[in-house]
Amino acid sequence: MAPSSSGHRISRRALLRGTAAGAGAVALPTLLTACGGPGNEVKIGSNASDAVPRKAFAEVFNAYEKKSDKKVKVNTVNHEAFQEGINRYLKGTPDDVFMWFAGYRMQFFAEQGQLAEISDLWKGFDGFSDALKKQSTGKDGKQYLVPYYYYPWAVFYRKSVFAQRGYEVPKTFDEFRALAKRMDKDGLDAIAFGDKDGWPAMGTFDYLNMRANGYDFHISLMGGKESWTDPKVRNVFDLWRGLMPYHQKGANGRTWQEAAQSLAQKKSGMAVFGLPHPGQQFSAADRDDLDFFPFPEIDSAYGQDAVEAPIDGFLLAKKSKRQKEGKELMKYLATPAAEEIYLKRDPNNIAVNDKASTSSYNALQKKAVDLVSNAKQISQFMDRDTRPDFASQVMIRAIQQFINKPNDIDGLTKDIESQKKTIFASD
Repeated sequence: MAPSSSGHRISRRALLRGTAAGAGAVALPTLLTACGGPGNEVKIGSNASDAVPRKAFAEVFNAYEKKSDKKVKVNTVNHEAFQEGINRYLKGTPDDVFMWFAGYRMQFFAEQGQLAEISDLWKGFDGFSDALKKQSTGKDGKQYLVPYYYYPWAVFYRKSVFAQRGYEVPKTFDEFRALAKRMDKDGLDAIAFGDKDGWPAMGTFDYLNMRANGYDFHISLMGGKESWTDPKVRNVFDLWRGLMPYHQKGANGRTWQEAAQSLAQKKSGMAVFGLPHPGQQFSAADRDDLDFFPFPEIDSAYGQDAVEAPIDGFLLAKKSKRQKEGKELMKYLATPAAEEIYLKRDPNNIAVNDKASTSSYNALQKKAVDLVSNAKQISQFMDRDTRPDFASQVMIRAIQQFINKPNDIDGLTKDIESQKKTIFASD
């Protein structure tokens, strides 16, 4: 799945708490309703509620309006609320095109018959790798997603903090743990940590599992093919438990934004995040001080081969009465020009189209491209590599429970396995 090392193509963010396979018990937020408009409008359901991506997308849609005879009506909803209400949203009166994710997140709604097929558009797309096409394809072999950008997860830190205190970038897990212990003695929260939204801590589990047990085992576990009571999984939680004393306390009551701000404020030494998360919380003056390193090696058999790099993009609602207009917009969004406009405003993601210019990339983006390009395996993120109902109904609660009480690993893994069997047996 890794992209070519000569380009920047690729081969999560928020977790949907309400995409259970059932009818959907999540109440639809009042704001998450489609906008009305005249016949020459195409409507976008947007989860880009944070300031940086919201402004960047506004420029993309303005550019599209100038080159077409269509108006773009954007229905922006708080990112978390959008995820929580997506099930009812799509079953109600959704916008024509909406922002969403690759992997299971896309395949789930395709199987539900709530997405319009765009295989005809893919025949004319240029600059997307076969791996990207695979990530945009449903289980029926048809294409549904226009991929737009990706972003790797890694361990972020401030260069000035490391330089001032003489810290060195760790390459192994033992070195990582020793550094965390040293930061703790120096009065820092070694690892900034916020899991109030239910998804941020998943990135840490994913990396611990891939580093300790390898990519293949991780993907098999996410697919329901491995037991959560396997000693390999218990070891992952045990490794994590050893790091818990160096995480910020009270993580279940802290948002990812607050955790990233503590890194920016030099109150924390490190943070396991996706590229956009700390970037959005750093001022322009401080952005050059932000850096990252790959999650450290645990088992030399797997090294640092796997990289977590979720893909975000656009889908066309099956219920849209503007299929033609929606496809025209999606065709534009698949162009290098559309990605270049976005990335000039939001320097926290990487274009998926290998024909998009990288001239505007900052040092961190270029480093992110290299990280993903050199990876031997690419994961999407826990809430995209597994069934959405398993991620939302089981793993949010399980990981938050672990954060509060990290010592009952046997009870935790037995509970996860029991619920997993029930959910995966529902197919």
